[in-house]
Amino acid sequence: MKILLQLLVFSLLYQPLTLLQAAIAPEGFSIEVFADEVEGARQMALSDSGIIYVGSRRQGKVHAVIDTDGDFKADKTVLILENLNMPSGLTYKDGDLYIAEVHQVIRIKDIDKNYDKKPKAEVIYSDLPDKSHHGWKFTDFGPDGRLYIPIGVPCNVCLSEDRRFGTIIAVDLETGEKEYIAEGVRNSVGFDWDPVTNELWFTDNGRDWMGDDTPPCELNKVTKSGQFFGFPFVHGKSINDPKFYQGFKKARGNTEFVEPQWEYQAHVAPLGMMFYQGEQFPEEYKNSIFVAQHGSWNRSKKVGYKIVNMQLDEDRNVVSQTDFVTGWLEGEEVLGRPVDLLTLPDGSVLISDDGFSIIYRVSYNKPSK
Repeated sequence: MKILLQLLVFSLLYQPLTLLQAAIAPEGFSIEVFADEVEGARQMALSDSGIIYVGSRRQGKVHAVIDTDGDFKADKTVLILENLNMPSGLTYKDGDLYIAEVHQVIRIKDIDKNYDKKPKAEVIYSDLPDKSHHGWKFTDFGPDGRLYIPIGVPCNVCLSEDRRFGTIIAVDLETGEKEYIAEGVRNSVGFDWDPVTNELWFTDNGRDWMGDDTPPCELNKVTKSGQFFGFPFVHGKSINDPKFYQGFKKARGNTEFVEPQWEYQAHVAPLGMMFYQGEQFPEEYKNSIFVAQHGSWNRSKKVGYKIVNMQLDEDRNVVSQTDFVTGWLEGEEVLGRPVDLLTLPDGSVLISDDGFSIIYRVSYNKPSK
């Protein structure tokens, strides 16, 4: 029994070190473990006092991750709520924590003062479908003060009579009024606003069961409210769906679909994305896009499992994709499943990993003169 206990302790200590050793960042960058006991870590939110709040999906839990001494190593992780309905997406605003479950959005007021006191949450928005398939959320407040919520479709590929499915909505929490910002969106689990143009960009996961290399996953841009992005009729820029394309005109009339800004390899599963606005990384990363590729689940050979950087030109069009953090896929062995990215005040970046319940921190080491 003593030997078994020692082996268990060793394995728990050894796993984060092994996963960290696998991660590869560009020259000049360092990657470290910020926290390694955050069950199913998905979307992260940073409070005014520096506490990191983290949602989960299958675990149904929300945690607070605290670095008390500012050494960029979490000192404790506190369970705030549990038994929730896939509380993957959360965001922080004006002292309050907003948690998106599948069917509703709840709020904990004055979260920094209450996270360790078994706080009660109140429902603030409930006009959401209750389907769990692609029902987990990513949420954030936009520059207009409204809460933005993607609603994934309840299927691999289908056409629902419920208009709410396959959209991104913006909700005024004071009035409850919602606006359809984007439609024809299969399953977005990450978005951000361009700091240069204020336009909304979002990732979208392509449909399954059309082969290893078809159709692509997407990075999209909303240039005006209400645009239609093709699902389920067209995938990527030009791949017609074998079942639904014939009904495109009947369903949408003369509506044109917006082509993606970038096509990712099929099945890489792009989730969290952000425009880097910190001051620590080299200048070429300023206002560029980082995307977490969560990785494939049904491809004959796995792809994804990395962080990529997207460079934009002066007109704010994507011109290139390069690997940023790799090493989490060795052959067919998975060593990391990145989900979300969050910039800390010092300019370093956190990466959540729900497959291994870890949060990494990437920092840049400025060369000495």
